[in-house]
Amino acid sequence: MRSVYALASVARHRAPALAVCAAAACAATLGCTRGTSPGLDWNDEVVKGIEAWRDKHEADYRRDWATIEGLHFFAPGIRTAGSAANNDIVMMPALPSRIGRFTLAQNMVTFDPEPFVGVTINGRVATSSWTLKDDDGDDADEIEANGISVVIHRTGERFALRVRNPNGERAKAFRGFSWFPISRDYRVLGQFIRDSAPHEEHVVNTFGDIDTYQSEGIVQFTLNGQILRLRPFTTRPKHFYIVFNDATSGAETYEAARFLTAELGDDGTTILDFNTAYNPPCAFNPFTTCPIPLRQNKLRTRVLAGEKKYVGHVEPPASSAR
Repeated sequence: MRSVYALASVARHRAPALAVCAAAACAATLGCTRGTSPGLDWNDEVVKGIEAWRDKHEADYRRDWATIEGLHFFAPGIRTAGSAANNDIVMMPALPSRIGRFTLAQNMVTFDPEPFVGVTINGRVATSSWTLKDDDGDDADEIEANGISVVIHRTGERFALRVRNPNGERAKAFRGFSWFPISRDYRVLGQFIRDSAPHEEHVVNTFGDIDTYQSEGIVQFTLNGQILRLRPFTTRPKHFYIVFNDATSGAETYEAARFLTAELGDDGTTILDFNTAYNPPCAFNPFTTCPIPLRQNKLRTRVLAGEKKYVGHVEPPASSAR
């Protein structure tokens, strides 16, 4: 994936624990909406689970996404980076005048740290050349100087330096989260219908690059009296990551997309709890790259659940131009 939630963040935002109904009952109802499936629980524990999920999501997003202060693209070859104007990549003033040199060759980035400026990699003083892992997974190599971190970010075929500053102006200006009231009407159970074989989906992101995700089938469910289908991406076994929008997009909710995660049960069913549908980070931070929904994931019904539209306005950065 190259996913946004580098969508390393996708794995962090999991749906509440699943309660599954019998496969036969689900097949009969094409969605197992409440009242037809004894396995789709709704009680105080379910509500508390949704509330706990939202609390964790907000903490994670404040840490991981509200703190991003820059995204600097660079081409193959050797590029110097730092706050001084004579660098190939000019970064924020709070960084040293030069943190080192980045070399992009054969789809790999090597970093040579500038000596005696206090640069660390993964918490250790950096003294020699280092081939950097990007932030597509949970093991990205993190360069740090003066409390500011830099990681390699890939979007499509392009490479960039993603800069985080937990004490920066963007983090301080973040205006927080707004949610619809929790509703049992938006917690539904769907049936997973497998494709004949897993395949790759090529998805345009908000920077116009193409990211690749694996998909194995569609989820069919009933919501607002309609039988609907969504195509999830499989980011790990039995874990679904869904990029969708609906008839509220651009009005009550973020115009580009919202995300939803779910777990596949052994009986082929999965709970879609739209109370945990959440905004991508590009809803409030222009230095993030987020997938656009597949055409089939644009629901014509209104999903008045999950996270509402961010209260601020976000302009795309000039650096997003191709």
